[in-house]
Amino acid sequence: MMKIELLNKNKENISGKFDHEKEHAPFMAQGNQLCTLGIKEYVYQMGDKIRVTVDDVPGYYMVQMDETLAPSLLYFTQEEWLYEIPLTENLRKSSVETAFKSARHSLTARKAYPFEISNYQNISFNAHDQKENTGVYPHASANVETRDESVFFAKNAIDGKCANLSHGSYPFASWGINQQADAELTIDFGRHVEVDQLSLLFRCDFPHDSYWQSVEVTFSNGNYMCFDTEKQAEYQNFKFPTQQTTFIKLGHLNKAQDDSPFPALTQIEVFGKNKPVQ
Repeated sequence: MMKIELLNKNKENISGKFDHEKEHAPFMAQGNQLCTLGIKEYVYQMGDKIRVTVDDVPGYYMVQMDETLAPSLLYFTQEEWLYEIPLTENLRKSSVETAFKSARHSLTARKAYPFEISNYQNISFNAHDQKENTGVYPHASANVETRDESVFFAKNAIDGKCANLSHGSYPFASWGINQQADAELTIDFGRHVEVDQLSLLFRCDFPHDSYWQSVEVTFSNGNYMCFDTEKQAEYQNFKFPTQQTTFIKLGHLNKAQDDSPFPALTQIEVFGKNKPVQ
């Protein structure tokens, strides 16, 4: 069983009419393999949340909570996932202005198909990641995010948005390190995965930006690798022997000796395979 509910700031069910011909009822939908909540008229309010409840954990689910977010394959480690609808001024700066602003909504969660789980793929992608760890993966975190502004949150680096020729508000959000020499970015997968390729897309708003000349990648199995990187606006791809790991950490970021103090990461892609749920 799966369930999608809309909650207010007090985590109480929000009620209304799904359609003008329907009775007033809680905005909630249930299903077994598929759960979809459609609403014709409701404008999200500050503090509103989406609660997705599943009964098969750990497990893989495909979710899409807004039309402006790409469907994401998520690994649930707990039965309840709370998605905080990003309506604050800070959070809105890293999203397109139409995100979660319509009166009409289509929210979907379904069990992932076996081929979606077993495919060789970018297993770090998550358009629904949030700043805090909410028990679904992948999740990005960092030891620094510039001025705690959403346009520089770690989660921006795994949202699939590639615009990198400027900086700041959408569509140019990135992971910003606030000029911190020991900055580190961690992608937590929440389970063991097998990975063998990494792609990095630097922010390239030159001459405002700088870039890194080398980076170090660490895995949960204790292995680590160093890669030389360049000043370029396209993905830089690195292949390596297959690693079994629960996370990757990007660190030892060696900044170029130029006049800018602002290197930043627009996207990181980690390619590999999920291991079947036991």
